[in-house]
Amino acid sequence: MGAIFTLSEGKERFLVSPYEILSLLPKKAKCDEEKLERTMRSLELDGYFELVDCERKGEKTYVVHMREEGLAYRRLDARRRRGLIFRLLVAAACGLLSAALGILLKLLIGSH
Repeated sequence: MGAIFTLSEGKERFLVSPYEILSLLPKKAKCDEEKLERTMRSLELDGYFELVDCERKGEKTYVVHMREEGLAYRRLDARRRRGLIFRLLVAAACGLLSAALGILLKLLIGSH
């Protein structure tokens, strides 16, 4: 979805080829046209955008019409990341507190 959002450049409707999308994906994603097609259809079903297949100069092209959730993708993704970082920090703090209490109890019980 990040690649689609980048290619939209803030526009609600735009044309994009599968090759343009694939060029923005990381190499480790190992995505081909078939996998991209399935992913695009899944994102469409999830309500991020509407997708229409067409051809432009003999090349397969998508007409993408961003929906509200797709236009808000960056904001929602940032919120999700902040929530994840907060949960990780809380878990780490609980782990440190638990370890400190364990050591304190061991010292108190061991000295009697």
